[in-house]
Amino acid sequence: MADNAVLASPERKWNFPLLVFFKDVRSVFKLDDLGLEILRIAFPAALALAADPIASLIDTAFIGHLGPVEIAAVGVAIAIFNQVSKVAIFPIVNITTSFVAEEDTVKRIADESQADDLEKGSVKINETEEQTPEDAKVEKLDTSGPENEPKEFEKECDFKTASCKSSPVTKKSATEGKHKPERRHIPSASTALVVGGVLGLLQTVLLIFLAKPILGFMGVKSGSPMLAPAQKYLTLRALGSPAVALSLAMQGVFRGFKDTKTPLYATVAGDTTNIILDPIFIFAFHFGVSGAAIAHVLSQYLISIILLCKLMKQVDLLPPTTKRMQFSKFLRSGSLILTRVLAATICVTLGASMAARLGPTPMAAFQVCLQVWLTSSLLADGLAVAGQAILACAFAEKDYEKTTAAARRVLQMGLVLGIGLGLVVGLGLYFGSGIFSKDKHVLAIISIGVPFVAGTQPINSVAFVFDGINYGSFDFAYSAYSMVMVAALSIGCLFLLSKTHGFIGIWIALTIYMVLRAFAGLLRVGSGTGPWRYLRGTALS
Repeated sequence: MADNAVLASPERKWNFPLLVFFKDVRSVFKLDDLGLEILRIAFPAALALAADPIASLIDTAFIGHLGPVEIAAVGVAIAIFNQVSKVAIFPIVNITTSFVAEEDTVKRIADESQADDLEKGSVKINETEEQTPEDAKVEKLDTSGPENEPKEFEKECDFKTASCKSSPVTKKSATEGKHKPERRHIPSASTALVVGGVLGLLQTVLLIFLAKPILGFMGVKSGSPMLAPAQKYLTLRALGSPAVALSLAMQGVFRGFKDTKTPLYATVAGDTTNIILDPIFIFAFHFGVSGAAIAHVLSQYLISIILLCKLMKQVDLLPPTTKRMQFSKFLRSGSLILTRVLAATICVTLGASMAARLGPTPMAAFQVCLQVWLTSSLLADGLAVAGQAILACAFAEKDYEKTTAAARRVLQMGLVLGIGLGLVVGLGLYFGSGIFSKDKHVLAIISIGVPFVAGTQPINSVAFVFDGINYGSFDFAYSAYSMVMVAALSIGCLFLLSKTHGFIGIWIALTIYMVLRAFAGLLRVGSGTGPWRYLRGTALS
């Protein structure tokens, strides 16, 4: 769709782009083509995204029966592993989804255009052949005899000399490969695997050799009873970093194809294995926290193997040569996403560090609240994945009417989902916190955090959806710089409020952090700037 056609779109009526979000509110649950496309992508993606935190929750539930020291230690170790993974790996996932969606869309458009041109050319040639006098001469030729039996011909035409050469084509060759699925040639997929594998190995080395200093930075000092179990768990989990990196990179590829079912099946298979092995390794073999880590690592390798087998059937993976890879493109966008992830990681990690300094009991309660907070919020990230994939394709096609409709719909759906999650999480955590710990002091502190965990769900959902919208519109720069500003303000709030209000102060600061994230996303789209300036009637270059 051309830019001038875009500017003639009905969306030009909106002088204040923020009002776009309130259009067609009643259609939020409408199962039209757009609604079904969002649900087909979002629902499996949400389940896949929530699967790993759910597995961590199950780890937490099993380890909680070992004692408050163990659960607090594992809580710190999980926080470190997750945050390091976000810094090292998650930028690859996000840019891979956008790049693969763009490349796949551009390739599809080019193939369709080429097919149309060939079809038109074939029609013209056939019309010319019907009017050529030479055809009458050919019909008069004697075709008797076995050497002149009818054959199928493929004509090779020289348009300059108006002559055609004919070569026989057998029926076998004409249908050969008809039912063979054609593998896609997507360079970004191969690049993502190479970069992901390297980053996974670096993460393993980093966590194994620097586990103790990192734990010390998180508040787990040498004399702390949490140090030994936390170091064991973190070191063993580090062995699974390459598998985590590769599986996440491949999930980014499948998301770019708008296929979120394959990652879901692989993740469910791996996490089911983790759930089965947890009680065996922890209690039957008496491995304790080490058993939980081993079970998790084995499940991650199973996930990566399943995804790799599926991917090799769909994508023509390139050899790792610098000429065919797209490292420069990944480096430019990846550095921006890395900046953003670092800023976001510092906020959450600092919150966990502040809680660890309060002691094992507050840290144990904080770990339970944080895992529930992140797990429930990630359900909304499924909508973000759907928005990113749909928007990346729509922007590649320059279908700006669809970009507006898709952004509006996923945001409205995210808000409704967040309200529902707030109710479910609030009631579930208030009445079901006993599954995580039997310590009455831990449970008492958990009850203090319930209003924050539940009340922020609508805000979290909208913030995550805006992340997907930014990535889908390739607005990586704004996403990075706005998060740096949000993190700067939030870190100041964490230091100030944790000292004055302790556990409650940490959660107030985290709430402020999510509010600022949501506002930053709303400001970009709602003001009609950057890739959204077409909402103000300004053509995109």
